[in-house]
Amino acid sequence: MPNPPRDLTKDAMADVRSRIASTVEHGASIRRVLAEQTGSTDAAVAWEVQAAVEALDVFGSRWTIEILSALYIAGPTRFNNMKSLLDGISSRTLSDKLTLLTERELVIRKVDAGPPERVTYVLSEHGKTCGKLLSPLVAHLKIRSGALRDPR
Repeated sequence: MPNPPRDLTKDAMADVRSRIASTVEHGASIRRVLAEQTGSTDAAVAWEVQAAVEALDVFGSRWTIEILSALYIAGPTRFNNMKSLLDGISSRTLSDKLTLLTERELVIRKVDAGPPERVTYVLSEHGKTCGKLLSPLVAHLKIRSGALRDPR
């Protein structure tokens, strides 16, 4: 957990909690629609689990969440700036992960002609959508871990 924790105002915390609850409600509705459409046989459930695992695969890779979080929170970022935001990542690993995320269409590599040539990494629309979908989960986890607190 980052130190020190952040104290939100009472209104801000209530707003965050309300939006998390809304997301949970929408998520349950989506789950019901998918269950109705795919069925409840063992084969249908196995297919849906496998599809979910494949869809989430890129997020399970080491450093992916960190890179996507940095881009979502900090906005368009140059390589060395991103490296400074991510404690412990090597240049080679960052380069490899950015290449993967570009191939998966979550990140766009923007090159501004120089001299000197400048490369900036930015979330694609797909990456921004994933960030927006994950934000309520991240907020929930921050509250649960104590990184975000109710005012005292």
